[in-house]
Amino acid sequence: MRLKHCLACNKELKGRSDKKFCDLHCKSSYHYRKSLEDEPRFYNRVDNQLKLNRKVLKYFNKAGKSVIRAEILKKEGFDSKYFTHIWKNHKGDVYFFVYEYGFLKIQEHKKEKYVLVIWQDYMMK
Repeated sequence: MRLKHCLACNKELKGRSDKKFCDLHCKSSYHYRKSLEDEPRFYNRVDNQLKLNRKVLKYFNKAGKSVIRAEILKKEGFDSKYFTHIWKNHKGDVYFFVYEYGFLKIQEHKKEKYVLVIWQDYMMK
């Protein structure tokens, strides 16, 4: 009979013949290490960018509405291609939202800027 060893810590296994890990900790750490070796899945990349975008928008919009240069947001990792939904106002401006934080790209004095807003109840209509 050939001895089997834990895939995580290499300890000799006792018990069932199909056992691969000596305990739950080894099983969990093995799968965690294995997941770090894999390329991040598309869902994880998008979700992480949405979370970062929300964090950046929240940080720079403490008053409920503000205007900020695009380069400042981009320097913090903000990527305007990732958003959760849109809202169009009565003037036809299209705001992009990352959950409750929205942005509208504008040009002001030949500089690319964003108008930052927070979702309001009237936007549901």
